[in-house]
Amino acid sequence: MGVPALIVAAGSGQRLGAGGPKALVELAGRPLYAWSVDAFREATHIDRIFVAVPPGRSGQFTEPGITTVEGGETRSHSVAKGLAAITAEGDPGLVVVHDAARPLVSPALIDAAVIGLDSDPGLHALIAATPVTDTVKRLGEEGVVAETLDRSQLVAVKTPQVFRVEILRRALESGDLAAATDDAALVEAAGGSVGVIESPSGNIKVTVPGDLELAAYFLERSR
Repeated sequence: MGVPALIVAAGSGQRLGAGGPKALVELAGRPLYAWSVDAFREATHIDRIFVAVPPGRSGQFTEPGITTVEGGETRSHSVAKGLAAITAEGDPGLVVVHDAARPLVSPALIDAAVIGLDSDPGLHALIAATPVTDTVKRLGEEGVVAETLDRSQLVAVKTPQVFRVEILRRALESGDLAAATDDAALVEAAGGSVGVIESPSGNIKVTVPGDLELAAYFLERSR
């Protein structure tokens, strides 16, 4: 079984202070997005890799074996454009969506997510997540704590996320793409069933300069 992957790499990198696209920031001598491309190349169940890139920047995304797609105004707009490119020649059944800002994703996690969704017909999506370990409080008016949430029922959502193509397409067509923070939320809003697969804690997201340093440290240790 081989399914296509979409790596979303169209972010501006403003919070990282990159002065350009986040996906092109150097991490351990290579562009940030290249580390995710490596993992998807090594994954057994991935047969094509698409990368959603900032408009006008396709020429700077030069990893071999990828297909670039110009991204959109928001992350979910980029996913919609990427999905359209993937399905232009037919519906592959499943698709994996991953953020280029998570360069430490493992091939094993990618494969496990694909296998997990493919083997469970009751699910429309399967997403990587980690249990929340901090105490989480919901704030009310004027920043006063309104309640303390039961962390045993909470997870922090990550990528990769695997979707059945038809439900993701419907969710993107009907959802509020400008407000969405991840595609699984759009699938939930469209009535889809979303399962969770546990992600290693090292599958970090690079958002601020300190995250880049931490990712470099983890890569050095893995060598």
